[in-house]
Amino acid sequence: MEDESSLRERLIDVGVELVTTEGSASLGLREIARRAGVSHGAPRRYFPTHHALLSAIARRGFEDLGARFAAAIADTASPRAQLRTIARVYVGYALEYRGMFELMFRHDLLDSDKHMSDGPRLREATLPLFERVVVLVAQCRAERDTAHADGPAATGPPPPVTAAALWASLHGIAQLWAWGSLRLALDAEPTGGAPRGDQVDQVDQLVAAALDAHLGPVDS
Repeated sequence: MEDESSLRERLIDVGVELVTTEGSASLGLREIARRAGVSHGAPRRYFPTHHALLSAIARRGFEDLGARFAAAIADTASPRAQLRTIARVYVGYALEYRGMFELMFRHDLLDSDKHMSDGPRLREATLPLFERVVVLVAQCRAERDTAHADGPAATGPPPPVTAAALWASLHGIAQLWAWGSLRLALDAEPTGGAPRGDQVDQVDQLVAAALDAHLGPVDS
């Protein structure tokens, strides 16, 4: 007989598969229960509200994204190179997994005070990823200050502010590319999903430009 923790995880697994293959609009409570092979009321035993189940599914997205970050930068030494890699992974994930990315950043799910549950808050799942970026931004700034020790002291906002601005830029790149606005502006062929061919280079150029804008050019 399946224990409760296994069934709880199976409900989340089904939700992850649904949002990945059919988008966030497919995540009805009854459909998740049906595909999990349980009664439509069964999920309520593990998730007090629909929002609690959706939050648990979205947390899987943050866990996956965090694992992708770690794997991508495992052999990357410099903080700037790590940031460039993380930025590319972030935008690439957003474009390849549109349904999950949309769910991860739904404001009604991130509103922890409004949707209380016994589990960890979804907003808290974003913090380790953001804190990683803050640390790398601070390291980039320290390296730049060391390299220009004989010149005037560099000024700029605190690392958390710079990290937040960089995150906002990357999020905007992903959203505007997915909506077609950036592709139109750059005269790229309007295709759905992740960029292909020359579009990959264009997205990489946008990511590099965002890093330069917030951290300064590499050779400056």
